[in-house]
Amino acid sequence: MIIVTGASRGLGAAICERLQSQNKEIFGLARDTSSLSFHAMDCDVSSYDNIKSVAQKLKKEKTKVTGLINSAGIASMNLAVTTPPKVTQKIIQTNLIGTIYCCQLLAPLLLRQKQGSIVNFSTIAVALGLKGESVYVASKSGIEGFTYSFAREMADFNVRVNCIAPGPIDTDLLKGVTAEQINRIVSQQVIPKQFLPSDVCDVVDILLDEKSKSISGQVIHVGGA
Repeated sequence: MIIVTGASRGLGAAICERLQSQNKEIFGLARDTSSLSFHAMDCDVSSYDNIKSVAQKLKKEKTKVTGLINSAGIASMNLAVTTPPKVTQKIIQTNLIGTIYCCQLLAPLLLRQKQGSIVNFSTIAVALGLKGESVYVASKSGIEGFTYSFAREMADFNVRVNCIAPGPIDTDLLKGVTAEQINRIVSQQVIPKQFLPSDVCDVVDILLDEKSKSISGQVIHVGGA
């Protein structure tokens, strides 16, 4: 089974759709899973207790977990000095702390199998140092640093940990972002084009596959930085 956070929308939903097309067993996590057609559980990744409940449920059911996709996240395009404290806290708590909580509590399910792949998510904005995304970039750069170290901790158990850092992908995360803003970001990528959720899913496919058994502790930029 592959656990996917943020499974009800955006990249998470696209990843789940791809996995379903491959007849993979999925366990989706989202704030509201009522619309999902696969095994799922309502969960706020920023809550340690919520994630702990998920881990306890799957452990009790002796679920064989081979993958964890941490795709839940929120974004905000504001100057750091104009970002309200509550927004700052929510971004850090959801993106960075949420990813750490999921790895702390759900990775042990993969360790029991002594194999598997964990995929975290960052953003190309970290590598490009994009103006107007300071708090968002801080939350995601933390995920990259965590990925580097956590990959080494998991290596002895044959569990790989990598991070995907996409450019602006056409999902609801870009709601409110103008075409001009998107084009300004895309123009700084090595490949200056906006990619689709399916392109990110292709990278997820590679990282979940045993053919990538030699790849761990890496940040992969979709679009190139």
